[in-house]
Amino acid sequence: MENLSCGLEVMSCPDVEKSIEDARLSDFDFVALPLSHPRYNREFVGLVDQFEPWTRSDTLLNSSMWTNVVVGKLSPWIDLDSPDADIRFNSRKAFKQEVAWATHLSLPAVLAPPPSLHSINYAQTLLQSLLGLSSMSVWLRIPVCSPSSSLSDKYTKEEVDEVRGRRNSPWEWWNNVRTLCENHPHLGVVLELTEMLPEEKVLSQWLGEPLRAVILPTNIFKLNKSGFPTLSKQHQAFVIQVFSYKVQFIITGVNRSKNGLKDYVQYLSYLWKGRPNQSSEAQIEAPYLDYLQAPLQPLMDNLESQTYEVFERDPIKYKMYQKAVYEALMDGQGGESPVVMVVGAGRGPLVRASLSAARQAKKNIRVYAVEKNPNAVVTLKSAKRAEAWDNVTIVDSDMRCWDAPEACDILVSELLGSFGDNELSPECLDGAQKFLKATGVSIPCAYTSYLSPMSSEKLHNEVKNYGDLAHFETPYVCKYHNAHILAESQPVFTFIHPNVDHKAFPADLAKSLNGIHGIHKVTQLDNSRYIKLIFEVNTDSTVHGFAGYFDCKLYKNVHISINPANFSTGMFSWFPIYFPLRHPMHVSQGQKLEVHFWRNLNTKKVWYEWCISSPDVSPIHNPNGRSYWIGL
Repeated sequence: MENLSCGLEVMSCPDVEKSIEDARLSDFDFVALPLSHPRYNREFVGLVDQFEPWTRSDTLLNSSMWTNVVVGKLSPWIDLDSPDADIRFNSRKAFKQEVAWATHLSLPAVLAPPPSLHSINYAQTLLQSLLGLSSMSVWLRIPVCSPSSSLSDKYTKEEVDEVRGRRNSPWEWWNNVRTLCENHPHLGVVLELTEMLPEEKVLSQWLGEPLRAVILPTNIFKLNKSGFPTLSKQHQAFVIQVFSYKVQFIITGVNRSKNGLKDYVQYLSYLWKGRPNQSSEAQIEAPYLDYLQAPLQPLMDNLESQTYEVFERDPIKYKMYQKAVYEALMDGQGGESPVVMVVGAGRGPLVRASLSAARQAKKNIRVYAVEKNPNAVVTLKSAKRAEAWDNVTIVDSDMRCWDAPEACDILVSELLGSFGDNELSPECLDGAQKFLKATGVSIPCAYTSYLSPMSSEKLHNEVKNYGDLAHFETPYVCKYHNAHILAESQPVFTFIHPNVDHKAFPADLAKSLNGIHGIHKVTQLDNSRYIKLIFEVNTDSTVHGFAGYFDCKLYKNVHISINPANFSTGMFSWFPIYFPLRHPMHVSQGQKLEVHFWRNLNTKKVWYEWCISSPDVSPIHNPNGRSYWIGL
């Protein structure tokens, strides 16, 4: 969202045009208006003939105004879960009538009242309406805190006491309705802030939900000495945080400021203008937020020029590679004339980093730049001539097939994927370690994948939109944003290079591996893995999948990482990876989430499988790599 969008909730609307004009003069962008006229009560039980219209004519505004300036409010008296059958019947008819009218007006959204604590009929009627919508959204109004005295007229004392419990928090109301409505993409949540806010972890759980707007009642504002409205520091912090989630704001309640409701808009504008500036890294990442990308298949496919260009713009990665090579040289690797092999040289950034490290260390190195992509080889040969790489030999070959003329002291590669090993770095480096001298080192020398459970209805619906099983069994590279991480990441699989402590493949598999793609006998290593992880979830939530990361040790104390616990600030070459769940799973605060992950391989491919075994059981995803695999 490029600009702040702020609306006004109109409680009583005797004149639609005047209400919109008054809001416009107070700098509001839109209004939330009641859809039904308060004078006309509707009674669907008994006689159905009604000579008076139940609402105002659609001709009061032109279609552009209805579409761009008005959000419709469903009648607050609607009670679809009333114990009285007549009230339920009347509410159902009124609900559908008002949604149909909003659709007729081409409104962008309707604001629905909060569900009751037991909202089965509400969800059933809502889902029926959602299935008939093509573009309009339904915004479910949810208070950020449990019911207070302002809601006591709607709930019994027992229900108010019950809702204060953890399992019946406002998030639970939302989750119940959302689940019953099958995570419908046209259903969003509008969060109404209260004077007292819950703790930060409760607020954070809303960041993984389809948050469309935040309602700010005027009574949560404090007036400063000059009579202007301000928010508490906790309210300010949350409002500033959700700015980046492209939500709209709605002011509701009686004006308490000296200059009218305009002061509330001006205060929000003040916070908007004072929000932190985006870093250059954030600007680069912005187009990719919550955008699912299939992981690269670098062994099967050749990268395009623009992909190389994006990676080469990373300001951190190659500095750390240069530091790692420098420290290896200073430790005496190769003596005074070390041999460096860059395997998977791409367009040459690692070659440049190695040459810069050699100049810094005052060492005369010889470099072999091995690259299988013939298009990238053209760039390497051009750079050799243009940059006078007299000590660099360009090798146009797949590292798995090349017979090196000599052994090297330092083996340099950048074959990592978002999950560390998901672009087959272990298989490639196991094959390439034959180039190393017995005393040689690999950069990187070790890397570990990490995993966290996450909640993100946005990402779940993105996968769901494909409409098939295969996409729910495919991991995606994604810079997640509209998401909530439910527990600290835990280590998954670790690989060390050179790989000298290993178990051999079964003889028949090793024999078949020796024959593919010219792989040499040294590749008879088993990189299959299995692990069980147990996470303690920090708040009530819905698990939609897992976020994956890696931490990489390049050399000794030189690391690069996308793991949140020790992220390499400023590095953007890798986004996290997202492993979806076919069926979202509800978890309560403090519950143990038991997760199983496998890394499998055969002679042709590598693939992951994953599942949950507690608190509920999920299917095993991607068995035998039926939906997704990485080709050898």
